[in-house]
Amino acid sequence: MVSRASLRRVRHNAGKAKSDRKSRHSSELVIITGMSGSGKASALKAFEDLGYYCVDNLPVELIPRFAELALQSGEIPRTALVVDVREGSQLEKLPGILKSVRRLIPTRVIYLEASDAVLLRRFSETRRPHPLGKGTTVRSSLQMERRHLQPIRAIADLVIDTSKFNVHELRSHLTDRFKQESETKHSILVSLVSFGFKHGVPDDADLIFDVRFLPNPHFVPTFRPLTGRDPRVAKYIRSFPQSREFIRRISDLLVYLLPHYVHEGKSYLTIGFGCTGGQHRSVMIAEDVGKRLRKAGYKVKVVHRDSPA
Repeated sequence: MVSRASLRRVRHNAGKAKSDRKSRHSSELVIITGMSGSGKASALKAFEDLGYYCVDNLPVELIPRFAELALQSGEIPRTALVVDVREGSQLEKLPGILKSVRRLIPTRVIYLEASDAVLLRRFSETRRPHPLGKGTTVRSSLQMERRHLQPIRAIADLVIDTSKFNVHELRSHLTDRFKQESETKHSILVSLVSFGFKHGVPDDADLIFDVRFLPNPHFVPTFRPLTGRDPRVAKYIRSFPQSREFIRRISDLLVYLLPHYVHEGKSYLTIGFGCTGGQHRSVMIAEDVGKRLRKAGYKVKVVHRDSPA
């Protein structure tokens, strides 16, 4: 015969287990790591704005205890930590610690990086020393840091190259990607770059479209000093059926492609439109395609590399 006290204990334990499962399901731990100068501080601020409880430079050995406290607390279900090379040799323990932490709480690792050229420029602008830079150059320190962080990069859930992001764009990108009601298909920054082939092709373009087949406003004296942003020039280019057809087809193609790039983990896409001088046709096309992508719900940045202001 089962006593009433025993039944109460069973109900209590069952309720506690259900509550623990619910707490675990609603909890989340985000670990931000990566190269010095890649934007980890800005990323942490973005998560703070999203309501995450944030901690910078938490010792790796304290991460399991921190995860337990987060689970036990009903007030801080979502947490974010920055862990990086400042930890020194202790950072080597992070992959092993992650295995145990992921059994406690849903955990994602975000790894931020940037090209050496960009990181060197950022260190030069801020005039801050590299964490490993005592008695060595910043370039040497970056190379050493990359080797040190390689095992952690290999287990990251999301790798973001911040070379093309400024501070505000990085924070906006993370906000869009991690806010609870965001649509993941739109968590990508599309950069449309107009350029002139005579000045060279953009080094960072993922896709390039040549629009030199369109009639050139340069040969209309009235339009020569203007740019593709001028309504008169835009109207002239748009007056040709091949221009309208190209804009429609390219926009439809990109709307089809972008969700697939997002699915593959692409954080941004740079698309170049080139004409001869980068002043008229490429500028107008980039502007019109940008409007169509924004209408489709994508975040778009339009840059006119070779066009006068």
